[in-house]
Amino acid sequence: MRIDSRGRGEEGRERLTVVPETTDDLWHLSHVLEPGDHVEADTTRRVTRDDDQLRDKGGEREHMRVTIEVEDVEFARFANRLRVGGLIVDCSREDEIGHHHTINVEERTDLVIEKRFKPDQIERIEEAEEATDAPDVAIATVEEGAAYVHTVQQYGTEEYASFTKPTGKGDFARPREELFEELGSALSHLDPEAVILAGPGFTKNDARDYIAEEYRDLPDRISVVDTSAAGDRGVHEVLKRGAVADVQRETRIAREAELIDELTERIAEGAKATYGVDETMEAAEFGAIETLLIVDDRLRAERQGEGDWDVDVNDLIETAEQKGGDVVVFSGEFAPGQQLRNLGGVAALLRYRLQ
Repeated sequence: MRIDSRGRGEEGRERLTVVPETTDDLWHLSHVLEPGDHVEADTTRRVTRDDDQLRDKGGEREHMRVTIEVEDVEFARFANRLRVGGLIVDCSREDEIGHHHTINVEERTDLVIEKRFKPDQIERIEEAEEATDAPDVAIATVEEGAAYVHTVQQYGTEEYASFTKPTGKGDFARPREELFEELGSALSHLDPEAVILAGPGFTKNDARDYIAEEYRDLPDRISVVDTSAAGDRGVHEVLKRGAVADVQRETRIAREAELIDELTERIAEGAKATYGVDETMEAAEFGAIETLLIVDDRLRAERQGEGDWDVDVNDLIETAEQKGGDVVVFSGEFAPGQQLRNLGGVAALLRYRLQ
């Protein structure tokens, strides 16, 4: 994320000009923008005139500068696009004011946001700005007969490729080198700045040796980690052990995996932890919260009045922060966030037990 300027908008709003540079940045913005915010950008809009030739075509698209009052926000990850819809409140064509319009925000789109930013929203944008130069990381997990490649994004991990090549004995067995070749080819095509190669046993070491021989540009980027499994389980182990944090310290996921494991361990032991909105709010009021954990989609729903909590989520966050607690917003796209969602969407690591 690039922040081009900061200033004051109308009616006490802050005015921020940003340029999202990655899909991660679009995802961050989807959790910052809310109904009532003003968003300004260059766009195209179909305009119908009283021209017989154009009327049959339903109008033609014109480039214009619009400001909309946000009504809805949709992050289309696989389209690499953020859709921001609402009513036009200002426009380079005055006759378009009052009409509904959707701005398609893509990478490199210059965007002006006017809103009353909450502290965690500003922090999120600033973290995205700091993460712009972080290295791209791929996690490759391999075991006998199967290999997987995941990319690490700020909104979670995504499976980039998977390969199955039966090895060992039997009519359908294939040489291990065929599996290693497909893995090396995928990593070379992906061209990450760092690769974490993980898995059980010695298969990963043999894969590393093959890749080092056949793909001479990759060995210096590879670090090897032991895990008990390949695939999603192996990826979770890599994150939990901090291997990603070693090469991409700004990645939020690694911390989320560590925090959710710490939370579940404390809950199992009956130690210093709590979950559920009422219990967590009580802990905040007592000043007992060390780290507040909340899922981003739950936070968004509560702020927009679409949730079912009796507690005001902004009061919860402000109370925790005012009494010295940290706040970590989890991605609902990734396994730790999904685990937290199953606990009610909010929990806390405590300084001391309340009971």
